Amino acid sequence: MTQQANRRLRPLRALGLVAATSLVAAGAAGTAHAADAPLPVTITGEDRVDLSLHSDNGDPSEPQVDLRLNAPGEPFEGDGVIPPVFTGDYTIRIDASGLAGVAEVKLPCRADGPVAVCSGSELYAGERYNRVGGIRLDVTGDSEAGDFGSITVTGEGEGLEFTPLTIDVLVGGPEFLNRALSVPDDLRAGGTYAAPVGLRNAGSMPAEGAVLRFRGSRGVSFPDSYGNCAYAEVTTGPLLRQGTEAICVFPDRIDAGTAYALAEPLKVKTADFALHDVFTYSFTAVAPDEAAALRAAKDYRPGTGGDLTLKKLPSANPADYSRYADVDLPVRNTYDLELTGSSQAAAAGDTVTAEIRFRNNGPAWISAQRSGGEPIGFTVAVPEGATVTKAPERCGENTIAEGVKGYLCWVNTPLLEDAELDFPFELRVDRVVEGAKGKVALPEWDNPFDSDHANNSAWIVLNGSDGATDGGTGDGGTSGGSTPPGSGEEGDSGANGSSGTNGTNGTSGTNGTSGDGAGDGAGGGLALTGAGGVTLVGGAALLALGLGAGVVVLLRRRARQGGGVTA
Repeated sequence: MTQQANRRLRPLRALGLVAATSLVAAGAAGTAHAADAPLPVTITGEDRVDLSLHSDNGDPSEPQVDLRLNAPGEPFEGDGVIPPVFTGDYTIRIDASGLAGVAEVKLPCRADGPVAVCSGSELYAGERYNRVGGIRLDVTGDSEAGDFGSITVTGEGEGLEFTPLTIDVLVGGPEFLNRALSVPDDLRAGGTYAAPVGLRNAGSMPAEGAVLRFRGSRGVSFPDSYGNCAYAEVTTGPLLRQGTEAICVFPDRIDAGTAYALAEPLKVKTADFALHDVFTYSFTAVAPDEAAALRAAKDYRPGTGGDLTLKKLPSANPADYSRYADVDLPVRNTYDLELTGSSQAAAAGDTVTAEIRFRNNGPAWISAQRSGGEPIGFTVAVPEGATVTKAPERCGENTIAEGVKGYLCWVNTPLLEDAELDFPFELRVDRVVEGAKGKVALPEWDNPFDSDHANNSAWIVLNGSDGATDGGTGDGGTSGGSTPPGSGEEGDSGANGSSGTNGTNGTSGTNGTSGDGAGDGAGGGLALTGAGGVTLVGGAALLALGLGAGVVVLLRRRARQGGGVTA
C-alpha cells in the first residue's frame, strides 16, 4: 500500500473549495479578450472524488468526473450551426499517475497507462458543446482508508491559454449519510414542520467538522436564525429556483461510525399557498475554514441568534440514513383552476375575438418542483361555421378528439396562486349558425388538489340566445358545471385583464402567470374550420404527466436540443 501513512489528515484540509473557485474562474473566462492575446480556456469538472470502501460508488458505467472546456462568450441559443469561437488544433492531457496504488481509473481518449491525451480542433462559447470525456474511479482490493492521490488535467494549443484542473481523490474518508425525513399527515399549509435533521458518518475516518446545507422552495421558509449559519433568499429569476437556502458550520469532530442529530429540530415554516414545496438538506465533511470561505463567496447574510449545535446519539439504525434527504411540504392543500369562455354576436364575414381566460383561484400554487415545470394543457374546439384566423402563441393545432381538429393550449408551471392568463382567438364567421359553440376544457381526470371541477370547462358561443359561456353539459358537452349555452345565465367573457398583466415566471414580486407569458399576443396564423359542439376531453394527442407528488398535467415540454455542433 502506498501514499497513506502521513496523509490521513492532509486530505481533509486540502480538499476544499477548489470547485467553487473553479466555477468563479470559469465564469470570469467568458469576458472579451484582445484579438492578439491567447484565448483563455478553463478546464472544468469535479475537483474532488471521495471513494467509499463500503459501497459500490455508484453505477460502474457512469463516470464521476465530466471534463469540459469553458471558452469565452455567450453560449449559443437557437437553431442551426453553432459558430466556433476558436478553430485550430489543441490537446488535453489527463495524468492519473498520482493514483498509483490508490484507486483504479478509466480515462477517455487515447490512453497510455495512467496518461491520456485528447485532441480537438474547435471550441464553442461556454462549456456545453466542449466535452472532453468522463473519468471513472473505483477502489481496488488494495485500497485502504486514507489513501489519497490526484489527477492533473492540462491543455496546450497555439493561440490558447488553459487553466488546468486538479482532481483530488480520497479513499475511505468521512462518508456522511443524512437522516431520512417523513411528514406528519396533519401538517397543513401555514403550519411548521419540526425536521429531525441529522447525519451518520458511515466512512472509515473521522471528519474535522461538518457543513449543513438546507434549502426550501418558494413556499418554505426558516423562522429561526442561527449564529453559525448564513442565509440567502432567491426572490427573482425562474420560480423553480426561488426559495431560501442556508449553510451552517459545525467545527467539532465527527467520529467514524457515529450518528449525530441537531440539538433541536429545524423549524420549517410553510406558506398558506404552499403545496408540494420541497425541503431538502445534506451534510458534507468539509473543514470549517473552507466552509467559511464558501459563505463569503456568495451573497449570504449571517444569522443573528445562538449557534445551532450537534449532539452525538448513543445508537442509531443505519436504515434510517441515506445519501439524500428531502420531503414535500405540505401534501394537503388545494387550488382552483378555472376556465371562462366568450360569447360573441357576428354576421357572416365578420371577424371577432374570443377571449378565453385561464386562472388559478388558489389558495395554493402549483410548485412543479418534482416535474421541473411541466405545462398544463387544455383543449379548444372551434364553433361550427367559424374559422380561426389567428391563435394565441401558446396554442397549436391538434387532434383533440377522434376525427376532430382543434387547438391544444398550454400554461407553463410553476403556476402562482393568483395566476390569470388570457388566450385571444380571432374567429371569422363564414356562415351564421345560431348558438354555435366550441368547448374549452381541461382534461377530465380525478385531480384531488383541484377544489372545483365544475369550472374546468367553458364555451366559445357565436350568436347564442343569451351568451352563456361557462361550464355546463350543453349539447354534446359532458364536463363540469350546470349552465349550458342558452340557459339564460350570463357568462364571463374574459374582458377583464389580459395575458401577462399579473406577471410572469421568473419575475420577482409579481402575481400571476407562469412560464413565458402563456397566451400573450397572438401568432401562428392558423386557419381551422369549426366542427361544432363535440365533447373534448383529452384524446390520443394529450399526454398525461406527473406534476409534483400528484398533479397531472398535459403536453410535455418540448425537449431542448442537446450538445454537439448543431442546435
